[in-house]
Amino acid sequence: MTQQGVRWTADQVLALAPDAASGRAGSRLGEAGPWSEAGSSGEGAVWGLCKGSGSDPYRTVVDVADASGPAYRCSCPSRKFPCKHALGLLLLWAGGDGAVPPGEPPAWAGQWLEGRRNRAQAQRTEGAGGSAPGSADPEAARRRAERRAASVTAGATELEERLTDLLRGGLAAAEQTGYGLWEETAARMVDAQAPGLASRVRELGAIPASGSGWPVRLLEECALLHLLARGWLRRELLPDGLAAAVRTRVGLPGAADGPPLRDHWLVLAQYDTGDTKLTTRRIWLHGATTRRTTLLLSYGASGRSPELALPVGLSLEAEVSAYPGTGQPRVALGEQFAAPVPTRLRPAGGSAADATVSYGRALRDDPWLDSVPVTLERVIPVPDGDSWQLADAEGDTALPLTPAARSRPGLWRLVALSGGGPVKVFGECGHRGFTPLTAWPEGAGEAVSLC
Repeated sequence: MTQQGVRWTADQVLALAPDAASGRAGSRLGEAGPWSEAGSSGEGAVWGLCKGSGSDPYRTVVDVADASGPAYRCSCPSRKFPCKHALGLLLLWAGGDGAVPPGEPPAWAGQWLEGRRNRAQAQRTEGAGGSAPGSADPEAARRRAERRAASVTAGATELEERLTDLLRGGLAAAEQTGYGLWEETAARMVDAQAPGLASRVRELGAIPASGSGWPVRLLEECALLHLLARGWLRRELLPDGLAAAVRTRVGLPGAADGPPLRDHWLVLAQYDTGDTKLTTRRIWLHGATTRRTTLLLSYGASGRSPELALPVGLSLEAEVSAYPGTGQPRVALGEQFAAPVPTRLRPAGGSAADATVSYGRALRDDPWLDSVPVTLERVIPVPDGDSWQLADAEGDTALPLTPAARSRPGLWRLVALSGGGPVKVFGECGHRGFTPLTAWPEGAGEAVSLC
């Protein structure tokens, strides 16, 4: 349940937009003009009629009490979720100026809300009384796992041979052959049911075109790929945590088997990455009591937003379960005890030196880790030649920003928020530098998403 009057900010609403164009279109609908019969309930429902190009207005309803993020229904033909009408309605509601008064939902909205919540209750009941996944035929599952492991072993062995051939022939061949060499090798890894190996192989194809010094970077990445392939081939000799990391990096699916951990989880950051087939949403959470920073992953088909959406600055009371692997931050979202609500909670932070130490320690458990989540306390964004860095306000250390961070609009949002003064910043710290994702001003200001 959500409390009447507990409203989101405009930034939290716009964080739900599937793309920048939808956000701009939704902003234009975030005023009372095109809306009629708008209302909201103490149970977290918001509804309204939006005037469109046709004779009948669009019926829009949002369930903001869904613990896994808001759910939407609109009669418009848009294939985006949420559509611009849902975003506009939530912006109108977030304004808190009486344009969305409390009331009882109309029949068309009430029927959808009731049906949705009945289905959710049925799923919870079925999950509580059903058998564990895969328990129907564990022997068949074991045989499938053995066949896939044998296939991955064949793929890792072939990859080792191809890396050896590359190094014998010289790295210059990689620049001459272009993407073809890597795409063909990646396809072989897909055939071997090792999507993690395939993904890392494809990344090698872009290195020769990445500017001066590319042979060193290519050699480093080939070494990590060789280490991963050898780790798989000798996984029986590895410690349990490292063996679990190898299985994950190779691309074998794993279940979240850690004990449920209940807490009030602050949503630190949310952002999407994608390719031609899949959109991946990364949501960083921080436990108010446990002080743990964990990662939720959600997926959607290319061009469609993943279903799970938790805007920055919200907090939800829920259980999470960890995936296997020493130091693995990824968790699965379990039972949720309340809808997400705005919070002023902030994570504790450290210095730039602390961040690099955290990354170094994490590499002992997972040598293929690109970055770790860290919060920096009282840092100032300062230019560094053609680049930028985050410098400790009271120290003499700094972290360079990653090339990706320097090209995002969020950098200038961070600079404006700082105004030359210290801010608290959450982000990802790795061998390429630091990527800021969320910032808080000095004092009691709200979280600002930089994604």
